[in-house]
Amino acid sequence: MINFTRKERYDFCDLQKLVTFLRSEDGCPWDRVQTHSSIRRNLLEEAYEACEGIDLDDAALMREEFGDVLLQVVFHTSIEEDAGRFTMDDVCDAVCKKLIFRHPHLFAQMDADAWDWEEMKKQEKGVTTQTQVLDNVARSLPALIRAEKISGKMGKMDLGWRKAEDALDYAKAQLEKAPTAQTLGSVLFALTGACKALEIDPEDALHKTCEEVIGSFAREEEHGTLQNCQIQQFLPCEETEIINP
Repeated sequence: MINFTRKERYDFCDLQKLVTFLRSEDGCPWDRVQTHSSIRRNLLEEAYEACEGIDLDDAALMREEFGDVLLQVVFHTSIEEDAGRFTMDDVCDAVCKKLIFRHPHLFAQMDADAWDWEEMKKQEKGVTTQTQVLDNVARSLPALIRAEKISGKMGKMDLGWRKAEDALDYAKAQLEKAPTAQTLGSVLFALTGACKALEIDPEDALHKTCEEVIGSFAREEEHGTLQNCQIQQFLPCEETEIINP
């Protein structure tokens, strides 16, 4: 039996103590051998599941999934505490300092009209070149989100597509070439630029299309007509052509 006090209600300190115990010699063999790399995907999956709770506005699901995300943070930090590199207090200290630094209009003598979030982030990270601005977009992001962010930052440098039409024309030109990973990657990048110009979230648009495909598939299966279908029939189709505003 473990020496852990059972309570009607637990708090953050209890979570830290429980994770520390699970990773100890007397704890769980599986938890004890985990590394940042071995549970990296867990953090991503839990974050996505938390987002699903947000999308559904499901309070019970959000509470559960936020807890799972918090568990991942505590677990990773516990690994670092054992390595002697930083503690949970260091994590909290760093994020508090970051928030204070990025809100000088609240915590320092600065006019709110002169405050620029992006400039504050550049100063904080020591970014001095435009290349660093693009390179600081996390490589761990889903590719569509990363491409959208890079395209958006290039737009702020006056180097992006000014109209969705320009990005779509480029994508069409690429599609006339041999379908290689390079050309198709360029097409996808251009399409995120078109989405940016139209103020459409590409991740959200693709997710909605996936849902519509599943819905169409379910209807055809229910009617027993799947054998007469091709995949393009499940895709939603607009009656009118997209016009750049």
